[in-house]
Amino acid sequence: MTIALPFPNERIAVVSITRHGIALAGKVVAALPGARLFAPEKFRAEAEAAAPGAAATYTGKTGDQIPALFANFDGIVAIVSLGALVRLIAPHLKDKEQDPGVVVIDEAGRFAIPMLSGHLGGANALAGSLAQALGATPVLTTASDSRQTLGVDLLGRELGWIFEATHDEVVKASAAVVNDEPVALVQEAGSPDWWPRHANGRSGPVPANIKQFSRLEEVDLDSVAAVLWISHRPLPPELAPRLAGRLVTYRPPVEQGA
Repeated sequence: MTIALPFPNERIAVVSITRHGIALAGKVVAALPGARLFAPEKFRAEAEAAAPGAAATYTGKTGDQIPALFANFDGIVAIVSLGALVRLIAPHLKDKEQDPGVVVIDEAGRFAIPMLSGHLGGANALAGSLAQALGATPVLTTASDSRQTLGVDLLGRELGWIFEATHDEVVKASAAVVNDEPVALVQEAGSPDWWPRHANGRSGPVPANIKQFSRLEEVDLDSVAAVLWISHRPLPPELAPRLAGRLVTYRPPVEQGA
């Protein structure tokens, strides 16, 4: 199954700082046509051979390149030790709405590890795509992905849905989903194939703790921990107080109908 990325390949930077890593980086660029390889100047020949026409080299410290990489790319694939990369990027982190998706791959190409912005930043999807291309194992540590359940902040993304909720509301709903608490999913609009097209791929059934409804008014609000509401209409005023703090609303494109 092809995994859809939330950004084009042209917005992906591949960084490697060793000769063997650069050879693997060439395979990554080949798997993601349009991606760019960045390597130290001393490895210019190796970089150009690994990724003809898609390689750039830099002088100075790798850490000095992080601000430009964060500013110009949505996805970063680093063939660097995980610990070293944590130290390199730590001073430049902002929040998950702004930080790029960062994936670490070991030099042997055995593991693809999303280390930053797994959901909104697309690192989990990028790791899954790289794992397919390289025959690697994706190491997913976010609860919704490791348990193959619904990612509240990703629902309908490939379908163009936009979610409306505060950070705390997303956190509460996400916790309810992964902790097997009762969650109501109400679909009044949008494409019905949101589950098979869900980010990172889902092949099993919808989790048992997520009960589906066709109208918000059908839900017994006292019996659920959170409500995921897919609709074009405004929230009925009389329901707003009862749903405060536990509602995530999704707005599909109007052309997806009711």
